[in-house]
Amino acid sequence: MKHKIYASAQALSTTLPRDQKIVFSNGCFDILHVGHVTYLAAAKSLGDVLVIAVNTDESVKRLKGESRPINLLEDRMLLLAALESVDYVVPFSQDTPLEVIEELAPNVLVKGGDYTIESIVGSDYVISKGGEVLTIPIVEGKSTTGIIDKLNKK
Repeated sequence: MKHKIYASAQALSTTLPRDQKIVFSNGCFDILHVGHVTYLAAAKSLGDVLVIAVNTDESVKRLKGESRPINLLEDRMLLLAALESVDYVVPFSQDTPLEVIEELAPNVLVKGGDYTIESIVGSDYVISKGGEVLTIPIVEGKSTTGIIDKLNKK
């Protein structure tokens, strides 16, 4: 599993098989759940190689608040790397994955169906390079926030 984890997009970019269709997505993946697993399997089906960029702990805090993340970066990355659908995992510390997208230049950029193509960070870049930007329907009722809310009600 650990062989799927890279310390930076720059390190990963030298490894990516450029003769294959590279699919890219990103997120916090704070508490891995069935919605994530379903989404990642669907993303993998769009190409040959699936790369997932994961927000660092500091980045998650900025985006989600001081009580997050629940799970630390190393654990989140290892869980993602354990999935059959995920080929590579890389962290990013910025609020958006634009720098990672520009470094890796994926053929397909994908996010959940709660995004519009126009709102997906990096969509302009990927399209300008001849790639595709797609959304995958989310699994209703399955979210990290929902899990946390359920736990807080007990």
